[in-house]
Amino acid sequence: MSELPYGAWPSPISAASLVEGAVGISEVIPDGDDVWWAESRPTEGGRTALMRWRAGAIDEMTPADADVRTLVHEYGGGAWWVEDGTLIYSQLGDQRLRSLDGDRVGAAPRFLTPEPAVERGDRFADGRLTADGAWYVCVRETHTDGGAEPVNEVVAVATDGSLRIAVLTGGADFYASPRPSPDGRQLAWVQWNHPNMPWDDTELWLADLVGESVADAQRVAGDGGESVWLPEWSPSGELHWLSDRDDWWKLYRLGHHQPVLDGPGEISCPGWVFGTSPYTFLADGTPVGVWYHHGAEHLEGHPDYTMFGTVRAHGNGLVFAAASWSQETAVVLGDRIVVPPRDHGIEPGLLPDAEAITFPTTDGDHAHALYYAPANPHSRAPAGERPPLLVLAHGGPTANARTQLDLAKRYWTSRGIAVVDVDYRGSVGYGRRYRQKLYRQWGVADVDDCVAAARYLVDRGDVDGRRLLIKGGSAGGFTVLAALAFHDVFAAGASRYGVADLEVLAADTHKFESRYLDTLVGPYPADRETYIARSPIHHVQSLAAPMIVLQGSDDAIVPPNQSRMIVDALRTNGVRVEYLEFEGEQHGFRQAESIVAALEAELTFFGEVLGFQPAL
Repeated sequence: MSELPYGAWPSPISAASLVEGAVGISEVIPDGDDVWWAESRPTEGGRTALMRWRAGAIDEMTPADADVRTLVHEYGGGAWWVEDGTLIYSQLGDQRLRSLDGDRVGAAPRFLTPEPAVERGDRFADGRLTADGAWYVCVRETHTDGGAEPVNEVVAVATDGSLRIAVLTGGADFYASPRPSPDGRQLAWVQWNHPNMPWDDTELWLADLVGESVADAQRVAGDGGESVWLPEWSPSGELHWLSDRDDWWKLYRLGHHQPVLDGPGEISCPGWVFGTSPYTFLADGTPVGVWYHHGAEHLEGHPDYTMFGTVRAHGNGLVFAAASWSQETAVVLGDRIVVPPRDHGIEPGLLPDAEAITFPTTDGDHAHALYYAPANPHSRAPAGERPPLLVLAHGGPTANARTQLDLAKRYWTSRGIAVVDVDYRGSVGYGRRYRQKLYRQWGVADVDDCVAAARYLVDRGDVDGRRLLIKGGSAGGFTVLAALAFHDVFAAGASRYGVADLEVLAADTHKFESRYLDTLVGPYPADRETYIARSPIHHVQSLAAPMIVLQGSDDAIVPPNQSRMIVDALRTNGVRVEYLEFEGEQHGFRQAESIVAALEAELTFFGEVLGFQPAL
C-alpha cells in the first residue's frame, strides 16, 4: 500500500473506463418468450440500438445506422414498442416512425409517418398497439416554423404503411401514457396544462375507443393538487394508475379510493421521460412495484439490487433491468440474468456501498444524501490528513441521486476524493411534501442543502472543510453557480450546462419546461425581481472561486449562451475559469470522446486548484 495525498491515488478507474465496452441498458420490453431492450452506446456516438434475446441468442434488431430516440419534450423516452413480433420505433435523424418485422433479423423497416413539413417537426412517443394491431396510439408533438408553441396530441398511426394519422384527442398542453384497453374498447391517457409539470397537477381521462376516434371522454382521476401518472390496464382489464394524493406515489385502481399496492416508501416516477415502468401485473393480476426507500430502490424477492429500470411481466414472472452499488445494469428474467452487466474488472475494495445520510439544514428542516467515502485498497493518505469532498447536485431539480454503480463517482473516490450526492429538498423519492419544499425556493433550499451536507460531513470528521468542491449539471449546474455566488464555502466548482440567468431560461427554453419556473421561482415577469436576485449572472462580483464550465453546442434545454455568459463575466472579473464546449452534444454528453474529456478536465482542474497531482 502506497502513501500518497488524497486526490493523488493511482486508480484503475480511468475516464476511458466509463465508456470502454459500456452500454446503457433501458426500457426492457417482453414480447412472448422474447425480451427486447434499448442499448445506448457511447463509443458509437451515443446512438441507441434495439436488441432482442430469444432462447439464449442475442441479436441487434435495428439497422446498423439506427439511432432510436424521440425528441418529444426534448428529453424523449418511449421511442419504441414491440408486440406480437411487430417493432415500431422513432429514428433520431428525422423523428419519423418506422415498423419492422421482429421475426426477421436484418429486415428492412418501412415508414409509418410521412415526411414532416418542418425538419424533425413531427415527433412521436409513448405508443401502444390497439388490440387488433391496426393502429399505434401515441403522443405526437408538432413543431412549426414561426416560433409558435408546439402542439401536443394523442394520435393513432396506421400500421399498414398507408401513412394515415388520426387525431384522437387534443386541446391540453401535454399528454402522456395513452393506453388502449386489452379488449380494444377504451383508451386511457394523462393530460395536464401549463404551468404544471407532470409531478404537480395532472388528470387521468378515459374514453370509448371507436375505430379512429374516441367518444364519451371523461376525467376519472386528478382534480387538483394530485399527480396522477402512468396508467396501465391489468390482465383482466382493470385500469390502474399512480397517485401522490396521500403524499407518496402509490398504486390505485378505478373505483377504489384506497391504494391497492402499498409499501415502505413510494413508487417514485417523475415524468421527465416517457417509457418508464415502475410497476406491473403478474399473469394472475397481482400488482408488483418498485419502492424507493432510504436511498435505494427495492423490489420484493430481489434484495441484491439497488436500482430497477423498467419492470414488466413475463408470464407469471418478471423481466427488468437492474443494477447494484457494485454492478452496472443487467437484464434479469425471473431469477436468471439473460444479459449480464459489463465485466468492468474492478475489485470490490474500490466499490463499497454508499451510505444513506440524513442531516440538518436551514429552517429547522432535514435533507438527504448518499455519501461515498474514499476507497482504494492500494493507497492510503498521510496520517492526520482528511480527504477533499466533492458535493454533487443532481439535475432536474425534480429528480434524485442515482442508486446504482456509477463509475463517474468511483473515479473520484478511488483517487481519494470523497463524494456526497445530495437529495436536496425538492428531490423525488421522499413524498410530495418534500418535493414541494423547493416551490419558490430554487436557488435557495437546494443550495442550502448542498452547503449543509458538506458542513455535516466536516463536523462528523469525514472530510477537510478547507477542500470542498461542488459539481452539477443542468439544474444542478445552476445550484453550483448559486452556491459559489451566494456562499463562501467551496474552493472550486464544475458546472455542466448550468443555468446562469433565470430570465433567459424563462424566455429561451422548450415547451415542456417553459413554465417550470413559475413553480420553482415564481410567475414571470410578475416576480422578475426574484429572478434577478437568484440569477448568478447578476452576482458575478461575488464569484471568486475557480470554476470549470462544460457545455454541449446543440443543447436545446439549456442553450450554450447560458454557459458563455457566465464564462465571459468571470473572465472580465479576473476569476480563474476554464470553458469546454463540445460540438454536436445536446443536453448531457453521449459521445465517448466528450465523456472522457469532460471528466479528465474536471479532475485536472480540481487538482490544480487544491494542489495535488492527479493520476489520470
